[in-house]
Amino acid sequence: MSTDQRFPTRRSFLANSAFGVGAVALAHLLRDEGLLADPGNLIPENNPLTLNPRPPHFAPRANAMISLFMHGGPSHVDLFDPKEELSQRHGMDYEGEVGFSFVNRASKKLFGSPWKFTRHGESGTEVSSLLPHIAECVDDLCVIRSMHTGHNGHEVSIRFFHGGIPAQTGRPTLGSWLVYGLGSESRELPAYMVLSDPGGHPVDGPLNWSSGFMPALYQGTVLRPEEPRILNLDPPPKLKGGIQERNLAFLERLNRGHLARHPGEADLESRIQSFELAAKMQTAAKEALDVSQEPRSIQELYGLDDEATRDYGTRCLIARRLVERGVRFVQIFLGGQPWDNHGGIQSGLPAICRRTDKPSAALVKDLKQRGLLDTTLVHWGGEIGRLPVVEGALDSNAGRDHNGQGFTIWMAGGGVKPGMTFGATDEVGHRAVENIVTPNDFQATVLHLFGLDHARLTYQSNGRAQHLIDGREARVVREILNMA
Repeated sequence: MSTDQRFPTRRSFLANSAFGVGAVALAHLLRDEGLLADPGNLIPENNPLTLNPRPPHFAPRANAMISLFMHGGPSHVDLFDPKEELSQRHGMDYEGEVGFSFVNRASKKLFGSPWKFTRHGESGTEVSSLLPHIAECVDDLCVIRSMHTGHNGHEVSIRFFHGGIPAQTGRPTLGSWLVYGLGSESRELPAYMVLSDPGGHPVDGPLNWSSGFMPALYQGTVLRPEEPRILNLDPPPKLKGGIQERNLAFLERLNRGHLARHPGEADLESRIQSFELAAKMQTAAKEALDVSQEPRSIQELYGLDDEATRDYGTRCLIARRLVERGVRFVQIFLGGQPWDNHGGIQSGLPAICRRTDKPSAALVKDLKQRGLLDTTLVHWGGEIGRLPVVEGALDSNAGRDHNGQGFTIWMAGGGVKPGMTFGATDEVGHRAVENIVTPNDFQATVLHLFGLDHARLTYQSNGRAQHLIDGREARVVREILNMA
């Protein structure tokens, strides 16, 4: 071996390096341009892949949320947003611009609400005669009359509400972000639970509770709409007891060994935790889902004694029992999109109101009487509203087309100011014009109530720090927060 080979010069070392002198030159240029990574600005590591409780960014007001999502677009001008001018101009042509989804049935004839509005409670909030039970608890509600997605379609707005970006799929939903950020207060039940409808999944199906680019550990766990609400929860009789315990212990050793050889496999880590949780659920879930333990007065409060309200009432009652037991986020969905009243609104809207009004109100009343409303945030609302003009003709089959320009939702508890209305639509209820609230504002506000800063809550995926809001303009709607 020559001397040069045994003792390389600086020139030969650089020439034979993996990147050569170009890498040195590149580093020099990047440093001069200020483009080298600053250790203080590196993308933070993701939270540990567990459901263990995690501290919030600051003191929270809420520790659980129940979302009553009303697919289809409830007609705000017939439920929560009375418009005297709309009634006075009934049948006249609307002079403003309208974006129609169904052009073949489009009309610019204004359609005054067929239902009467009355003031209720000390707050004097006006509510339609279609919602007599919700009207009884308006002093506990914050009614937001200025929601705005800017999109009239169902899916585009649903994904906006759930995932933070209009129309885009593959993103974690709000419930997934909350569970990722805070973990669970229950070791025996899933942190994020979805109560499905006997009529099937809602529009957009499992995308409503997807964990997107996050591990499956953070997605919603779906409960069946009838018994057994969780299939295969019990092992076969011959496997109960010690046999099952030994089988699970052996399976865990195999999985842990595989994970040790292949670290960082999120799907495997999620599966291991799912097995562990499933074993604990065999007892805890049965007890939580058994509404027969409730006093008759509570069952009647939720409408379990009435065929029209029994199903939705049962699910609202289960939701209360779940948050009592430490479940972080519960969503109740309706099959399809029953609020999508394109025609026959004078029969269709009363029917869906009758099904959901009493149970929804019972949930607020029951949480309050148990001292849980202060820390449980309740949300009621759909992805869009309805237009103030008629779809079709002004007859018994009249309906309303989609309207994402202005509509109403309500929130209660969890640090939200009670007994107030916020924002406004124009004189006929078409567009939000005062204190406009977007789905991103709603999401930022919800996270804030849980003690999370939407700008700081990140998940590293695809080479960058992802956010629920994803860099879009958003604000915490502090005007509706109860500072007491």
